[in-house]
Amino acid sequence: MEEEYKKTILVVDDEKMIRNLLNVNLTKEGYNVIEAVDGVEAVEIATSKKPDLILLDVMIPKLDGLSVCKRIKNIMNVPILMVTAKDSEVDKILGLELGADDYITKPFSVRELIARVKANLRKAEVSVVSDNVGTDNIKRDNVINVGVLTLDLDRFEVMVRDKSVDLTLREFEVLKFLASEPGQVVSREVLLEKVWGYEYYGDIRTVDVTVRRIREKIEKDTSNPKILMTKRSVGYYIAV
Repeated sequence: MEEEYKKTILVVDDEKMIRNLLNVNLTKEGYNVIEAVDGVEAVEIATSKKPDLILLDVMIPKLDGLSVCKRIKNIMNVPILMVTAKDSEVDKILGLELGADDYITKPFSVRELIARVKANLRKAEVSVVSDNVGTDNIKRDNVINVGVLTLDLDRFEVMVRDKSVDLTLREFEVLKFLASEPGQVVSREVLLEKVWGYEYYGDIRTVDVTVRRIREKIEKDTSNPKILMTKRSVGYYIAV
């Protein structure tokens, strides 16, 4: 019998205790785990081993996590989940700017981290399938259509004017939440609570950065958006 393929996760952290904790729990979930203790090693292993997902701590020696994220994203399209300090809003903002797919703060719940890993892996897996299978062969019932915007919730696929747009999992979730109730203005605080899963006090800019990245991908002119709109001093909404 052919052995079932196990997805490989690269854990990058200079703290041995954290690496051991993640290794044990990820292995229990059926993943192969490889480790790196600094940024230089992380880039080398990522490019040679080509993991399915990377758990990347920001504060690592030789080359910081943000620089590692940028270098890897320039080379390959792999989901990167950044691990940041609890109060390090700057790290989260920069991580999103550099293409990180998601982030989680220390101290973190192992259960939450595993859930984030699974969600990002599933999104990446569905994207690969979508790239290789014609849309005519797939039943598409779970779809949101708003104007020129189409979200296929099963395939994590976004189409704007019939053109495919590649969003990270978090970007997709923000757009999905807004598109579920088009025309309804949603505050930044509500988006943080509902999309990120719990409240992040003081991290409102995280929403603004994510929205800006979405606009760069779906709008013709980001200075004059027609799809993802801003209600000044209130929040965001999808134009009807």
